[in-house]
Amino acid sequence: MTPLPEGPADGPPSELPSVAPRLRDLRRRSGLTLEAAARVAGLSPAHLSRLETARRQPSLPMLLALARTYGTTVSDLLGEASAERDPILRADRMEASRVGGWTYWRAGGPGRAMQALRVHVPAGPGPQEELVRVHPGEEWLYVTRGRLRLTLGETVHVLAVGDAAHFDSLTPHRIAAASSGGTDLLFVHTLLQSGTADLCLGDAARGGRHHTP
Repeated sequence: MTPLPEGPADGPPSELPSVAPRLRDLRRRSGLTLEAAARVAGLSPAHLSRLETARRQPSLPMLLALARTYGTTVSDLLGEASAERDPILRADRMEASRVGGWTYWRAGGPGRAMQALRVHVPAGPGPQEELVRVHPGEEWLYVTRGRLRLTLGETVHVLAVGDAAHFDSLTPHRIAAASSGGTDLLFVHTLLQSGTADLCLGDAARGGRHHTP
């Protein structure tokens, strides 16, 4: 399969200090080799190795792909899991994280089957805009500012403030800002451990595209 593009050089290792050792530990506990984990996540083994040794920082789509591969959440990968589950998340406790050019705020609890995020997608071309994502599960998004360009299969939709989309994640999809100031979203996705994950690696799903969630 075609590996995901590595994107631009990453920030300093201190930006996301918990990701590299956590990725390595989760892979080993899952009993996966570097090659097997990279194949399921849609990465090259060399790229995954660089993520595990903190020589590169993962983009948000890569974090989503790796979270699904290891049956965990992005919050867990980032070391954000709390000692107890509080059903209420106050605005002043939602800290921003910047990954792969996108800025996001965790808007849901850790360790859940659904992950809720507030996301800012910047304007202009970037490595994530070129990624076509295919994976098991569902996604729901709601535009709160700006305009969004959502590609589902061969169809391109432009969503304005107040518009929403809910779709099967096995539909090849791509997200990009369609306004000069970027786009703000509410974003919910499911984390599924499923045998259908292999569909993401099949010839019909590949079609020469890159894969990440």
